[in-house]
Amino acid sequence: MASASLLKTSPVLDKSEWVKGHTLRQPSTSAVRCHPVAPSGLTVRASSYADELVKTAKAIASPGRGILAMDESNATCGKRLASIGLENTEANRQAYRTLLVSAPGLGQYISGAILFEETLYQTTIDGKKMVDVLVEQNIVPGIKVDKGLVPLAGSNNESWCQGLDGLAPRSAAYYQQGARFAKWRTVVSIPNGPTELAVKEAAWGLARYAAISQDNGLVPIVEPEILLDGDHGIDRTFEVAKKVWAEVFFYLAQNNVMFEGILLKPSMVTPGAECKDRATPQQVADYTLSLLRQRIPPAVPGIMFLSGGQSEVEATLNLNAMNQAPNPWHVSFSYARALQNTCLKKWGGRPENVKDAQEVLLIRAKANSLAQLGKYTGKGESEEAKQGMFVKGYVY
Repeated sequence: MASASLLKTSPVLDKSEWVKGHTLRQPSTSAVRCHPVAPSGLTVRASSYADELVKTAKAIASPGRGILAMDESNATCGKRLASIGLENTEANRQAYRTLLVSAPGLGQYISGAILFEETLYQTTIDGKKMVDVLVEQNIVPGIKVDKGLVPLAGSNNESWCQGLDGLAPRSAAYYQQGARFAKWRTVVSIPNGPTELAVKEAAWGLARYAAISQDNGLVPIVEPEILLDGDHGIDRTFEVAKKVWAEVFFYLAQNNVMFEGILLKPSMVTPGAECKDRATPQQVADYTLSLLRQRIPPAVPGIMFLSGGQSEVEATLNLNAMNQAPNPWHVSFSYARALQNTCLKKWGGRPENVKDAQEVLLIRAKANSLAQLGKYTGKGESEEAKQGMFVKGYVY
């Protein structure tokens, strides 16, 4: 494989040494270990990074912590900046990202941060590498590797996710830059079907990406998002998600992906955004946990839910309800808007507001940390934090 040849000539970072100071060790002698042929004639492969992948996944899925998804593309980041009256320049993007990664004590609640490619190679306004600042906070750096959604020919106005071409060398380069996990988002639309074609395309793309990521030392976040768009009820979401998740894990197995070295980033099972019958946190928890038990192997270390346009408080309440009893997996969060919305508004692009904005970010991060532990009450939340953030056909 192309990725195998790359890794044979590239030095590999030891995780403990990387945390201490990005020291290089000698390259591994083999990119892929092959196990004996199984009785069925199937050869099971495992990445030479297998042990490290498991350690990284467990580090991210640690008690009371979750993921800060700050992987918005430059265009989407520009939309966020425009909402507070700022121009979409690299300097403004740098200033906002600096605010996020340097929030004091963020690592107490955040175990991983998903970065955009620009961010992975970017420095803070003080000239420090963003990756180094995260590592100092005990936060594992990750990287968005997909190239976005494009129309899926032959479907019912649905989409597929591009980015597999050249993914192996890109992933190897990201690893050398300090990334230790990756993210690939694909979506399924209930109002548009979903068609069998769209479901299979989503599942296969996720599986190929996951295999390539593991081959290059990155823990893949597998994100099959069921869009909130539509007026369907929670039962319809449940049925669609059940089919999608089954396809995803079927193809993950087909591609010899090691389940112990992945993280799942699914949508919670909720009604469509335009459905008149809203679900309580307990109903969302019951449906979602039921689906997890039916479809997700216990070997998967972490279920890092996306917020998908829920309000900050709604996403936290739903997560808390899911953690009222022990689960076979670490059930946590990987939120973007549900961690950043009030923080961004508090900042407003003004340097004098940075500390106040960071305090707001820490409040939201702590709330979700408590929810991961099943100890969040929702008391004292602002009205702003209760405002929904659904955007129809959301892309980034």
